[in-house]
Amino acid sequence: MKVLSVVGARPQLVKLAPVAAALAGGPHRHVIVHTGQHYDAALSDVFFSGLSIPSPDVHLGVGSGSHGAQTGAALAALDTVLQRERPDWVLVYGDTNSTLAGALAAVKLRLPVAHLEAGLRSFNRGMPEEHNRVLTDHCADLLLAPTREAVRLLETEGLGARTRLAGDVMGDVCLRIRDAVLAGEHPAPALPEGVPPQGPFLLATLHRPDNTDDPERLEALIGALAALPLPVALPAHPRLTARAGAYGIELARGAIRVGPPLPYADLVGAVLASAGVVTDSGGLQKEAYWLGRTCTTIRPETEWVETLEGGWNLLVPDPQRMPVGRWGRLAARPVPGGPRPSPSGGGRAAHRVVRLLEEASP
Repeated sequence: MKVLSVVGARPQLVKLAPVAAALAGGPHRHVIVHTGQHYDAALSDVFFSGLSIPSPDVHLGVGSGSHGAQTGAALAALDTVLQRERPDWVLVYGDTNSTLAGALAAVKLRLPVAHLEAGLRSFNRGMPEEHNRVLTDHCADLLLAPTREAVRLLETEGLGARTRLAGDVMGDVCLRIRDAVLAGEHPAPALPEGVPPQGPFLLATLHRPDNTDDPERLEALIGALAALPLPVALPAHPRLTARAGAYGIELARGAIRVGPPLPYADLVGAVLASAGVVTDSGGLQKEAYWLGRTCTTIRPETEWVETLEGGWNLLVPDPQRMPVGRWGRLAARPVPGGPRPSPSGGGRAAHRVVRLLEEASP
């Protein structure tokens, strides 16, 4: 079986790592195509080395641009690659422009498409990622859902016959790295200067267009982070850095300590060392939950509704409108009691993904 993976952004590289390892353990051929959607080395190259992912077989170098330009450039470049490789499966990951481009390029060439992390829904049609997810699910031949809730949502859209519960491959990586960090096999994370390594501190990330593209909202959110009662480690996504620079917004103020994006093992180590997480990232919401840290999500919705159970994750779309004391107590709240389920798939989801691809191969 020949599988061609299309990736292009940090969350996809994390998902790729266990899938590449599972495919390498069998008789299959795996071709990795990196679109270059995330062209910053801190968001791309470092993940290949840090997660022991094989180097990409093809790098398209798409780079930044508007959604249309980025998707179109990846779509055009993938045509040539797919016609040359003619894989048994084109495997696309998550919800980025690279995901949609890979799916569209494949279906127009009548190549089977499998969508890993299918069935997630925010029901926010203002999010570009929501359109990428829905369109990819409806054109894919095999929908690899990470959770039972994702399976249920796909069934309500009439896609149940193409859907399989695969489990969450990000859990495979997160649990493995967690165990290595706790065993002392990784050095302490490189936190921004001024963040006490032994804590307490909060870990924050901010990058979604809804939070960064409007200067007034971005200024208000940075002000809310700066007012928190604990030091805030902010590994700054290139999008955040670019928008803040363009708008003249100072990131390093108040409680905020700014640093570069973290390699994945450092990110896991930082979550484990923190007193809690504040983010708008879908992946980091899950990672905080699996690692036993509270998460405060600066969005009005989440695709990972399971993390809301028991108060592990709370949605706070407008923290700047809350009294400072209440906002601080909420972001730095203690971990709740009660059960906290492990990721669907129990750390073996990637092996199930490979088995499902084998079973569904044309």
